[in-house]
Amino acid sequence: MQLNFTTLLNINYLSKGITLYYSLLNSCSNFHLYIFAVDEISYTILAKKNLSNVTIISLYEIESKELLASKRNRSVSEYCWTCKPFILKYCFQTFNLTNCTYIDADLYFYKTPLGLITSMGDNSVLITPHNYYSAYDQSAISGIYCAGFVTFKNTVDGNRVLNWWADACIKWCYANYEKGKWADQKYLDSWPYMFKGVYICENIYAGVAPWNAVSYQSEYDVENIIFYHFHDLQYISDGTWFTGGYDLPQLIINKMYRPYIKLLKLINESVPIDSLGTKDKHKFNVLSFKYKVGIYILDFKAAFKSFFETLLFTKRRRFYKNNFIK
Repeated sequence: MQLNFTTLLNINYLSKGITLYYSLLNSCSNFHLYIFAVDEISYTILAKKNLSNVTIISLYEIESKELLASKRNRSVSEYCWTCKPFILKYCFQTFNLTNCTYIDADLYFYKTPLGLITSMGDNSVLITPHNYYSAYDQSAISGIYCAGFVTFKNTVDGNRVLNWWADACIKWCYANYEKGKWADQKYLDSWPYMFKGVYICENIYAGVAPWNAVSYQSEYDVENIIFYHFHDLQYISDGTWFTGGYDLPQLIINKMYRPYIKLLKLINESVPIDSLGTKDKHKFNVLSFKYKVGIYILDFKAAFKSFFETLLFTKRRRFYKNNFIK
């Protein structure tokens, strides 16, 4: 069975997206990844890498009038969330796929997700719970299920859910909670009740992430993780990385974060900047400058980020001193 995946990324997620690809290459025997590049420079760099089992698509390909209209009043992140169901629809319509899984670019696969997808049986949609650790439970705001890994089959039932999701995201998709909605994600909460053929993943090793990592404290747990969501992992400066507003077991940091960061560094070094034309080099330099400016801002903000995030979601009033690693 061929597994089909799709993701979208911009220059800030380029190295993470390439790292995601290599994790699929190492874990899956038969797969294809459809990458939607949000900006031209990401498209150019990815196209020059000639990755096997990959199709690079410019996001411009899917930008209908309704999407472009929504783009005018949404942030980059909000617009990318809005586009999620539309890139899935494009893959079904253009490549006639029987199945396709949307995956966030900051996921990393340690084992094949084939078993997760085959566990759907005759169902047409698979959703994965956040499995929040109790102190970090954000279900009421961000949703019970994570939109970072969602599988659809190209069936009547699957397309019914997908089309509903696309319509909902066009109407409303913002980074704030409002009347039971949050981004593209809170919509998933209603699917098991609204539609038939929606399967809830039961494997606790799918979707391990910072918000539940504290539940995975043993070597056995780490060895069985199928994929990890490196949510909010950000380079700060001087080799320091901010891991987000959650407590992480030292085992997770050593076994997962450090090797992942090492891979990100290697991928960054492999980006074919020298092969770009003068115009594309200029674009890359401009984007890199903006990113570096953002890094200095993060240096100031990151020390406070985990406090406010934790205060918002868990009402705990203390700083996390172990949210920075080198």
